[in-house]
Amino acid sequence: MRKHYILIDYENVQTKSLTVLQGAPNQAFRIMVFVGANQSKIPIELVSSMQSFGEKAEYVQITGSGRNALDFHIAYYLGALTERDPKAIFHVISKDTGYDQLIKHLKAMRINVARQKDLFDIPWLSSDNKKPVDEQLTAIVENLSARGNSRPRKVKTLKNSINSLFGNKLESERIDGLVKDLQDRKYVVIKQENVTYRNM
Repeated sequence: MRKHYILIDYENVQTKSLTVLQGAPNQAFRIMVFVGANQSKIPIELVSSMQSFGEKAEYVQITGSGRNALDFHIAYYLGALTERDPKAIFHVISKDTGYDQLIKHLKAMRINVARQKDLFDIPWLSSDNKKPVDEQLTAIVENLSARGNSRPRKVKTLKNSINSLFGNKLESERIDGLVKDLQDRKYVVIKQENVTYRNM
């Protein structure tokens, strides 16, 4: 099985969670989150989901600062990884088009590499929003369970959190339905816009 390497430019794309990768079927992958020298705070949700992957995930905090400093670090690691595992598939998660010329060069060398603006743009994840409700609910429950005391306490915040988990691409009707399903399955209790949690 070909391995997927996911290199996240955290200065450029503040990924909030990696939960979407937990349901990736039959995929071998490694996650590298590149953090700027001055980025000293990372959301607990991201930390929790990183920990859940164990050896599959790591942070790379650069030691210097300056324009494009983090970009050069990603370029170095991308080159080293393609040399070590040339048959793998590489994903650079960034909105920065500066990577595109390097990626074009690597493609000319028959390296399977692409830049995506978001995790949800990775081809085998992009259909996640079209998955059955049960699969979405499983991802939501796993995400909420991992968050402990930082779970949303208001309905509006819960809905925003669910939408964020799926790349802010869900229609409002789908979000409402997912919240209702959480209630029906007794994962949450809602009273006057307040949310409490059970069985998590």
